[in-house]
Amino acid sequence: MTAHPTARNAPTRDVPTPDAPAQPARDEVFQVEEHGIDPIPESERHGGARDLFWLWFGSNLTFTYVINGALAVSFGLSFWEAVLAVVLGGLTFFAISAAGMSGVRTGTATLVISRAAFGVRGNWPAGLLNWIVSIGYTIVNTVVGVLALQAICAELGWHGTAARAASLAATLALTFAVALWGHATVQWAERWLAYALTIGFAAMLLFLLPGTDTGAAPAPGGAAAWSLAFVVVLAGPISYVPMPADYTRYLPATTTMRALTWNGALGGLISSVALGVAGAAAATQADLTDAVAGTQGLLPGWFQPLFLALVLGGSVTNSIITLYSSSLNLQVLGIPWSRAKAILISAAVTAAGSLAALFLVDFTESLLSFLSLLVIVFAPWGGVFLTDMVLRRCRYDAESLHTGRAGRYWYRAGYSPAGLTALLAGMVFAALTCDSALWRGPLVAPLGGMDLSALGAVVAAVVYAAFARTSARPHTA
Repeated sequence: MTAHPTARNAPTRDVPTPDAPAQPARDEVFQVEEHGIDPIPESERHGGARDLFWLWFGSNLTFTYVINGALAVSFGLSFWEAVLAVVLGGLTFFAISAAGMSGVRTGTATLVISRAAFGVRGNWPAGLLNWIVSIGYTIVNTVVGVLALQAICAELGWHGTAARAASLAATLALTFAVALWGHATVQWAERWLAYALTIGFAAMLLFLLPGTDTGAAPAPGGAAAWSLAFVVVLAGPISYVPMPADYTRYLPATTTMRALTWNGALGGLISSVALGVAGAAAATQADLTDAVAGTQGLLPGWFQPLFLALVLGGSVTNSIITLYSSSLNLQVLGIPWSRAKAILISAAVTAAGSLAALFLVDFTESLLSFLSLLVIVFAPWGGVFLTDMVLRRCRYDAESLHTGRAGRYWYRAGYSPAGLTALLAGMVFAALTCDSALWRGPLVAPLGGMDLSALGAVVAAVVYAAFARTSARPHTA
């Protein structure tokens, strides 16, 4: 969303001038980042592609992937079939990581770059939905972390409402502080948390694997089970589609696509697959309806407090990057504040949602069901965005991404017919073939119970490629 122009054809800027730094900004650890979605000048670029390995590795050391692996088994897959599904889902990180090249080329955030595909105004609805899903995932991760920390408090003899409230305050404070400081601190925290979490999760995997039942599934689920498993394992990587450039926009323009893609993809692939395998192994040995308690019961008594700490740490690493990206997202939506100020809105909503989940009503299951529906939007959105990036060869008019009517991405009244048509086509297909607790598409039954909603990305990509041959051309300076 752009600011109001002072004249009909005058270029407009996303970042309000009162918060613009007078001197070149420095992206340093434990200093509040001054940049938001404004382009990062080449003189301030730093770091290397290896930084992306630790960012994606650390942020995906979250217990969510253990749950994903366990769900694949619960759907009717055997252990090895579940492992295959988890690996195939993890390979999606290659596409997510490659999308970060757009940040290197433009120096700005993903949801600014997507204006090239959808138009300045057409990009706004997806930006709003992305902010909602980011906050939703942050709430879910926060609640999981709080429950783990509360269990640790219980082990120490501290029970009741006070323990839960203190656990919530501590979890929110840690997540908010890192995200508030910004890009450099986020990368630093993800790296060092990854070191500690890797040792703990590796030990957990070693404890779980020996008892794994690698035989056939007790109740084979067939094609329907495979489709549901794919939706689950793809949900994590797909949720990152609107944010990879947020973490590559500081990299030097000389960063290569190959180095960027491999480092980021391997980070996300290794952590998500390892934890997914752990979940599948645990699901063959115990009832994981309560995944944390079920997994904890399979571990040695002395390791169980450490396991709870791993759950807490994993929830924090994932919440950090979603909360950080949400602050950039709010700037895209037109919030006239700096990134550091905008994050206060996301933090407040996260705190309110977490309070409700923990003290008022148990809506976590409903929230997760709602988030599962968002594949209907974000799989097609990702299909359009990634196809647009390929068609343009990742070459954009960076100036036009931040201007309104004067820019080349205004299209028709601010909307891209090709992008929005493709998005709508993908969403319709995904809605017709989605099998969620909140929505069952009319084509699910004729398809034998298969959930093909993730293929909405393919439908959207094909439609966009057909309609955007002229509009999505590489920009040449």
